[in-house]
Amino acid sequence: MPNLITDVHTTDATVPDVKATAPIQQSLAEHGVKPAEHYLDSGYPSADLITKATQDGIRMVTPVLLDHSAQAKAAEGFDKNAFTINWKTRQVRCPAGRISSHWNPVQQHGTDAIVVTFSVLTCRDCPFQKQCTTSKTGRRMLTLRPEELHDNLARARAERKTDTWKNKYALRAGVEGTINQALDITGIRRARYRGLPKVRLQHAFSATALNVIRLDAHWTTGPLDRARHSRLERLSYQLSA
Repeated sequence: MPNLITDVHTTDATVPDVKATAPIQQSLAEHGVKPAEHYLDSGYPSADLITKATQDGIRMVTPVLLDHSAQAKAAEGFDKNAFTINWKTRQVRCPAGRISSHWNPVQQHGTDAIVVTFSVLTCRDCPFQKQCTTSKTGRRMLTLRPEELHDNLARARAERKTDTWKNKYALRAGVEGTINQALDITGIRRARYRGLPKVRLQHAFSATALNVIRLDAHWTTGPLDRARHSRLERLSYQLSA
């Protein structure tokens, strides 16, 4: 069957991609075309969105953002994966076997988080201190998401490194191909009208045009059988016709 566009979502340029994920999935579900797998680039996922989508029966296949701690970026020392979290006792054990002293649930940028702190006395004489923290106080702090979100994010980060995931994510090349097709054929790179409602309508017409082209190719020539030709070759066909 041909790959058809089932939803168009146009926003103001200032809206980040991550804000569009939930509305897109909700719209697809309302129209009865909820995907079992949703292929997205790294701008669209978050731990909250991955968890909510999983609860709704949607598996987000997307390269989630990696750990941005200094240790993870430098690939030296101990990143969050090196620590053992006991959610029941609300404590964290470091690679040296020492236990955290504080567990503080907080709100950061409107989302739930947990700040875990190790005591200065605990970290001061640790032989791994320089590998663990560059804090002026000499103690390590960790910022965690709630348990379910933390586990889902850690699982997604681990899957991203596997060959199985990389082969699966290669399917997203079709999405980029659709975008290029829309640019070449319908000229959506530039809005023809002013105002978001009119631009949304332009994008909806562009998607409809692509679907008509794909259906025509499917019913007549077969989209997978057509040969690729350069623009010069296509021009010669038109002139001869």
